[in-house]
Amino acid sequence: MPRDTPYLQVADALRDRIRAGEWAVGDKLPSRARIAEEYEVGASVAQRAMERLTIEGILEGRSGSGTYVRRPRERRRMIRTRRPEHRGASPYRAVLNHQDHEGTWESRSSARTPAPERIARRLEIQPGDLCVVTDYEFLADGLPVQLSRSWEPMAITGETPVVLPEMGPHAGIGVVERMRSIGVLVERAVEIPRPARATQEQANLLGISIGGLITEVERTFYDVDGRPVETADIVVPDVRWEIAYEFAVQRRE
Repeated sequence: MPRDTPYLQVADALRDRIRAGEWAVGDKLPSRARIAEEYEVGASVAQRAMERLTIEGILEGRSGSGTYVRRPRERRRMIRTRRPEHRGASPYRAVLNHQDHEGTWESRSSARTPAPERIARRLEIQPGDLCVVTDYEFLADGLPVQLSRSWEPMAITGETPVVLPEMGPHAGIGVVERMRSIGVLVERAVEIPRPARATQEQANLLGISIGGLITEVERTFYDVDGRPVETADIVVPDVRWEIAYEFAVQRRE
């Protein structure tokens, strides 16, 4: 991605100097005015560059003191699995609790949304068929973890209490248990991970650099008849999380 925006150029330069060891963890950076003068930019450009590095977790501001190099955030492992003890609870929250993290999320749903061609192909429905779309922002210990956009055909859930995933009597318990409550038995999930670069919107929501490395996971749930019942595009920031898959192995008695 071209780095033709002045504040991104300054952010890149400061990041490189920090990585080269010019400023160590705990060191105070020069003032905004000094940085602006050094790079021949305005004070607002220097401010945006430092804010970008703060969002990335490289810098931290201390009230009344200045801006300092912070200790790098730990890159954690995200275990993607389906454990039987998840029944009746959010799978996302259960996995993070198992790893001693607190998982929360925010969501927004829109009903009667026509399926675009790529989603219709994944759900094996016709383009334009109506779906419920839900956008999620997942947090771990208060920090952004992943984004997700989920699509569910209204032909399956439209006349049921679970039409909106995060409302009603079965809100927040995950696709598998919600579908079970209306007699749809989910048997398997298919996930396809792909490397990608963060868009501006994704970077803003995740607190990472525009163009930063992300993992996109295309996930689809299927019922016992092989019918797709939900598909989602999941986005995970690579700088903070590596994805690991855990599989149960059936033992012979």
